[in-house]
Amino acid sequence: MKKTPFIFLCSSILLLWLAGCSKRIYRVAYPTLNDGKYDSEFPYKSSSAELEEITRTIKKLTAIAYYKSYVFSEKNPAVLSEIRDDSFKKKTVDTKFYNNPVIGTATVLLYKDRRVVLLTCAHVINFRDTIITYFKDPEIGLTKYIQSVAVKEKQSNFVADFPEHGELEILAQDRHTDLALLGQKFENVNPMMFPVFKYPFGLAKELEWGSFVYMIGFPKGYQMVTKGIVSQPNRDKKGSFIVDALFNKGFSGGVVLAVRDGVPNFELVGIASSVSADFKFTLNPPKDIGRGGYDPLLPYKGEIFIRFEKSINYGITFIISSESILKFLRKNQEPLLQKGYDIEPLL
Repeated sequence: MKKTPFIFLCSSILLLWLAGCSKRIYRVAYPTLNDGKYDSEFPYKSSSAELEEITRTIKKLTAIAYYKSYVFSEKNPAVLSEIRDDSFKKKTVDTKFYNNPVIGTATVLLYKDRRVVLLTCAHVINFRDTIITYFKDPEIGLTKYIQSVAVKEKQSNFVADFPEHGELEILAQDRHTDLALLGQKFENVNPMMFPVFKYPFGLAKELEWGSFVYMIGFPKGYQMVTKGIVSQPNRDKKGSFIVDALFNKGFSGGVVLAVRDGVPNFELVGIASSVSADFKFTLNPPKDIGRGGYDPLLPYKGEIFIRFEKSINYGITFIISSESILKFLRKNQEPLLQKGYDIEPLL
């Protein structure tokens, strides 16, 4: 019985010694870990718990624009002046309905007084009000005569796992900076349904060549965590930068997280906006030809269509900086307050 305190004392000393050794090992392996700068090393310990918590605040955003298209005959087409005064509808020979769905990523920045505020990219929720196509002439190309006019009749922006169908209104948007805020007031709901991103806004201008970042979004509709390395920091003198992380449709609005002096010191340094791409015209058979419609070993002699295609250059992803996001929030603070959304805690 008398040996127990001695054993306990020895155990305590051993644990302290191991802890001290561990810290010294980290200082040797990661000499810049406590330099006050953003880390360029892969995290020295697991960040899974923190990243899992953050993923709960990152939502798949679906935006759908619903259009009614008015079609004209070549014998009795419409012109632009008729579109402006709404008299074109008398000439239509057919009407069609279609929708244009887009998937993006949004982050829950605030939940206060039963109102939720999310951040995303403006291009995710920005649809044209009117789409006009023109008849073509074999010799001169496009003519002034209108073939169809599609008018946006309504738009739906929603997060599927939110209550009350998850419908969100557009609170503010800036097409130039490609930023937007969505929100809604939900009645009689559990606040636990709206986990909020709790980490601070960082300073993207302090990122350096080679800084390590995490990115979280919904490429192709699947929530994913990936990593990237920063290039061209502060490329526009507003903090924006490029990362080598892969980008697919749906990632727009995904958060970019840097780590300052080790996990769990995450900071939001931006959101993913766009990717480098090449555009080109290609010759293609009809879309519905199917594999059985022709023999690939023989020359194709059927109809050929010209299509305008985009080819993504994976690994060149452009980021909107945290400085631009904060400037956008401050600019819209008063208008949002008039709508009942107090974003002061974010600033």
